[in-house]
Amino acid sequence: MHEQGGNWVVVAFKQGDWGMYPILVLLIAAIVIITERVMYLQKSKIAKESLLAQLKSQLMGGNVGGAMRVCEAAPGPLTRILRAGLSNAQKSDEAVQVAMDEVSLVELPKIEHRTGYLAMIGNLATLAGLLGTITGLIKSFSAVAGVDPSMKATMLAKGISEAMNCTAFGLGTGILSLLAFAVLNGQTQHILDDINEVSVQVMNLVTGHRSMMKG
Repeated sequence: MHEQGGNWVVVAFKQGDWGMYPILVLLIAAIVIITERVMYLQKSKIAKESLLAQLKSQLMGGNVGGAMRVCEAAPGPLTRILRAGLSNAQKSDEAVQVAMDEVSLVELPKIEHRTGYLAMIGNLATLAGLLGTITGLIKSFSAVAGVDPSMKATMLAKGISEAMNCTAFGLGTGILSLLAFAVLNGQTQHILDDINEVSVQVMNLVTGHRSMMKG
């Protein structure tokens, strides 16, 4: 059964002719991006409540060094941003904010990086499938114009098969890419919201307990 399914895929790909190859390249690109983004976002996720509880217990006691060690124990975009601010905790509020903003400019684009390409790939795959469909139909109708009537049905079937296989492959790749874009974009936005929320709360803790702070 598995071998028959594999053969069906190979046959369908061959029937799609040259139009299948651009879509295959787009599919491979989409899979690479999806895999890389899933792995990176998993590393970037944070246990927000747990992290905040640990930082509060340290900062409310004025222990900046302890708070920095909490960040070092869970490396990620958020903790690197917070650590930059905490390293300037005994300076002015503006110095703390500037330090956090500088690291944010490095870390936040990494979270959003490449995800937008999936939407582009989804659109390109659909258009590539449509192009293969049109060329397949043109080829089939052009071919039957000068052939023996007994061969017309075969030529038409071959051209239409090429067209439909390109359509299906293009739509499938497009759907996968756009679905992955929607899911990954949602996860990205959730991580960014958590970073903004925790950064503001930590900034408030630093501001409110600066007089108690020790290195």
